[in-house]
Amino acid sequence: MKQFTIPNIYRSSLISKVKEQRKAADKLKKDFSPTLLNLGPIEIYLARHFGFCYGVENAIEIAFNTIDQNPGKKIYLLSEMIHNPQVNADLIARGVIFLQDTYGKQIIPFDQINGNDIVVIPAFGTTLEIEQLLRNKGIAVEKYNTTCPFVEKVWNRSEQIAQKGYSIIVHGKPKHEETRATFSHASANTPTIVVNDMVETIELAKYITGEKEAEQFYTEFKGRYSDGFDITKHLQQIGVVNQTTQLATDTQAISDYLKETIRKHYNLTDATIGERFADTRDTLCYATNDNQTAVVGMLDTPADIAFVIGGHNSSNSSHLVELCEAKLPTYFIDSPDKLLDKTKLIHCNWHTKELSEISNYLPTTTPLKILITSGASCPDAIVEQVIRKIAGFYEVEDQIDAYLEKA
Repeated sequence: MKQFTIPNIYRSSLISKVKEQRKAADKLKKDFSPTLLNLGPIEIYLARHFGFCYGVENAIEIAFNTIDQNPGKKIYLLSEMIHNPQVNADLIARGVIFLQDTYGKQIIPFDQINGNDIVVIPAFGTTLEIEQLLRNKGIAVEKYNTTCPFVEKVWNRSEQIAQKGYSIIVHGKPKHEETRATFSHASANTPTIVVNDMVETIELAKYITGEKEAEQFYTEFKGRYSDGFDITKHLQQIGVVNQTTQLATDTQAISDYLKETIRKHYNLTDATIGERFADTRDTLCYATNDNQTAVVGMLDTPADIAFVIGGHNSSNSSHLVELCEAKLPTYFIDSPDKLLDKTKLIHCNWHTKELSEISNYLPTTTPLKILITSGASCPDAIVEQVIRKIAGFYEVEDQIDAYLEKA
């Protein structure tokens, strides 16, 4: 896989060593057990896979190269390039200006930019409408486009099955940048609708079977379907694609549910189901799969607490919290600063995004067993800083340095 050049501030000698050792011992990535850092009074178990993915490193390389190669030019980011506060703050500090917030709300009006400016498309991609708006202003959209190749893979797969007459069901968070972009690209080719979760999927399926009156659909799914969507026709032949950072098992469950609904309703067999339901399993992101599978493997290790490190508005990080939280006390933080001291931290509720102060979060067991992972947009340097801060609470930072000194 391609190697990217990213700023050293995001690298970590500790995490690099851990990852290099695991890669050498498990070249085929079949071992999803965590890596133990034994620091004496605390044992830290790092997930087999975590941190920057291909798409994030690609976006960071393009963005920082663009800044370096265009001194004096106005450089805009369409929105947050990735969902990581440190990276976005670094870009702002280097003079990059955000045009929109993460939900698409305009910060700088488009009429303030012109063809001499640079606009960087974020890793999530953007809508066809915004792409065209920028082109009309003479802005070279393709030149500074950091859209993740795996997001583009979803768009390409959507187009392929659209050409065969299938409508598209997008499993994604409706307000997320990537979902908005995927909806735009898919709906340009075929009738498209967004479902957020299994609850909405079950309700949508009732329109396939006729359990619900067609008229209800347009109220229940308002703002989620493409122009001209006809509920009496456009769910007869469907395919499911996803926002690539969704929980993979959730997307699979939604796909399986709709497939079974179609099979029963039209009395189809395994041999004929393809006539009405497209196979789109290949749209699941490899990094999302690896990170989630690594967390499942990590959770087999008996532990006291877990930390998930990542941007609070990061979808993939939130799903890692969801997995951990089902098994043991889990804290969602975006930086070591959220660890106020040995007795208090600031935790983010992944459902509501509300921050709260938690007291006595570190159990008194000895040794204290801690599971740690991070989202795909979280720099390894932040993970090391969190580990060092926890180690500092127990005065065992020297154990980390000793590990790094070993051959």
